[in-house]
Amino acid sequence: MGYAGYSPGNQVADKLSPLQQALRALPLDKAAETLELIEKLTRNVVRNPAEDKFRHIKLTNPKIAAVITDVPFAVDILKEMGWVEEGEGLELPASVRLAHEKEVISIIDVKDFYKKEQETQKRREAQARKAALDPEKEALLKKMEADRKEKDAEGPVTRGSKAQSLGGGAKVVTAADLGIGASGGG
Repeated sequence: MGYAGYSPGNQVADKLSPLQQALRALPLDKAAETLELIEKLTRNVVRNPAEDKFRHIKLTNPKIAAVITDVPFAVDILKEMGWVEEGEGLELPASVRLAHEKEVISIIDVKDFYKKEQETQKRREAQARKAALDPEKEALLKKMEADRKEKDAEGPVTRGSKAQSLGGGAKVVTAADLGIGASGGG
């Protein structure tokens, strides 16, 4: 049985935390690269909480700018984790402690979310391509249906069998001649 007496198919979904909401706001095409860098920055702080160099992000750095600064909502994710603006970058105050169980796990979970979203997007694109080819298929199906209706309008085939048209000639052998269908009594 599922959680709190609910069957597995009827479980109540947990409400997303503000961090999870921020993580899911990224554009699909930029999400993977952005999340990789945010995860790396977060892991560095989690592993070395007292190391000052990991608690500063220079947003003007070309690599950071391409993956975080120029990506909508990426800076918001960092701010949701506790980073604050300072000059040309972000700083994580000493009072803020990032936890592997919270921030890193949330990033890993949202990576799975984006993988599923990308698969769904690929399916949608494939269906759209298929729909673009459908006019030809649709025309063929309509032609087949018209042919079926034309054949139905002609009615059933009522011609007699070939044996009946030949009559009882010498070369025609009937089932009765072979004793098939004749009752032997019993």
